[in-house]
Amino acid sequence: MSVIEIKNITRDYGNGKGVFDLSFSVSEGEAFGFLGPNGAGKTTAIRHLMGFLKPQKGQCLINGRDCFSERHSIQSKVGYIPGEIAFIDNMTGLGFIRFYAELRGQKGLDRAKKLMERFELDGSGKLKKMSKGNKQKVGIICAFMGDADIYILDEPTSGLDPLMQNRFIELINEEKQRGKTILMSSHIFEEVERTCSRVGIIRLGRLAAVDEIEKLKEQKLRSFVITLPDFEQAAAFWAELPDISEIDGSKVRVTVKQDLRPLIEAMYKHPIQNIDRENQSLEEIFMHYYGGTQD
Repeated sequence: MSVIEIKNITRDYGNGKGVFDLSFSVSEGEAFGFLGPNGAGKTTAIRHLMGFLKPQKGQCLINGRDCFSERHSIQSKVGYIPGEIAFIDNMTGLGFIRFYAELRGQKGLDRAKKLMERFELDGSGKLKKMSKGNKQKVGIICAFMGDADIYILDEPTSGLDPLMQNRFIELINEEKQRGKTILMSSHIFEEVERTCSRVGIIRLGRLAAVDEIEKLKEQKLRSFVITLPDFEQAAAFWAELPDISEIDGSKVRVTVKQDLRPLIEAMYKHPIQNIDRENQSLEEIFMHYYGGTQD
């Protein structure tokens, strides 16, 4: 059963900005990754789901209810992290969390306090003096402390350090195990790779593809930069793998899919000084799977 449905929505801001004839759905208990470069239309789509915008065409539904006409009912039952979180700056972090709980009719802060411990948030400081990362933690706690059945998360790890990003991923996987329905937008492939079973990729406001995450992982390219003592030895190494490598001075960049054996065999034959792995960007992933250009 589909819990979240976007049906052919369009909002045209002009100059190619907005979303155009966008459709996808998220099933009950599914974690769905909504991927795209910054400015691709992810936030616009999410604002329609939260009832902040009315589609110029099409419809958004959550549990079969229209997201705009029944927005107050929907918003009260969804855990939401906006892409840009607005706070009352003179409040402390804990004061805002308490205020938000009262606004939503939530009794007690037991779950909020556990989340504060998990994300190592000191809520005694004023929000206006908090770092971007600590403000993001407040947003995460507000979204999850109500134990909602549905979560809509727009770039939820923005500003978090790697340790806190990892704790957030652990939280998402726990909620998924509890049967929660999750839509998470991101421009970071690795983030959704570790949490989601399916992903939708949006580009220039249009849905480029919806795919199983396992299918994407099977085809994901891996790049390594191999450093050798000098150009001559780098050239000899490059000659072992001319179809999957390129040379730059004493460095050779090798791009492989799944089979690492040719690379390992070539490294065994030559005096390797250093190996660096390069992460594949979302744009590179998009171009590899679905063709086209970044813009």
